[in-house]
Amino acid sequence: MKFSIGGSLKLAFRPWVEGLENIPAEGPAILASNHLSFSDSFFLPAVLDRRVTFIAKAEYFTSPGVKGKLTAAFFKGVGQLPVDRSGARGAGEAAIKAGIDVLDGGGLFGIYPEGTRSPDGRLYRGKPGGLARVALASGAPVIPVAMIDTEKIQPPGKVVPKLMRPGIRIGKPLDFSRYHGMAGDRFILRSVTDEVMYEIMKLSGQEYVDIYATAAKRRIADAEKAEKAAEKAAEKAKAAAEKAERPAA
Repeated sequence: MKFSIGGSLKLAFRPWVEGLENIPAEGPAILASNHLSFSDSFFLPAVLDRRVTFIAKAEYFTSPGVKGKLTAAFFKGVGQLPVDRSGARGAGEAAIKAGIDVLDGGGLFGIYPEGTRSPDGRLYRGKPGGLARVALASGAPVIPVAMIDTEKIQPPGKVVPKLMRPGIRIGKPLDFSRYHGMAGDRFILRSVTDEVMYEIMKLSGQEYVDIYATAAKRRIADAEKAEKAAEKAAEKAKAAAEKAERPAA
């Protein structure tokens, strides 16, 4: 099913790709990518000859009915692995274990260090608890990946994608074996994560923002809420002023 889905995506969108030679023909490797769109997890596997496994919410695989079964089959076909994300800490540990299991089996494991999609197309600070821990625990090389223009194909909230060519740049593998046995050092985890994010930034050409994407989303949501409140207050004040200007009956 992976090949049929990948073939359809390549035929419809004709994604361009650079750096395919950096993907090993066999053996474990971590693909660390920026995250611009829901479709990132589909386009990257589509251009690779090897299967790459990403983490997905367990709900995608357990929804009832015909639609639920079709959704589950689709996600399995493109290499998504269900992980129960109930509880922040439990979700993180489950994702790390799943990634290590994939790599121990000699597979390719895909991960988004930002932890969530970028809210505005910029590159945000990577979270050290996932990528770095998986890399140091497994000893697998980390391959930086940049998705290009996928946010234009399927912006948040859009169901029907726009037909245009996305791009994928794949960087050279990064070796962190020098930090073997140091996964418990938070400064090492931060150093590994920042090195990977720097390489992703160079590949993608994105502006880098040194805060977490989740914090940026909260700021954007708060700003939108404040703007709506201000507009509502202005409308109320205008209505009151118009009422006061009307001549008494």
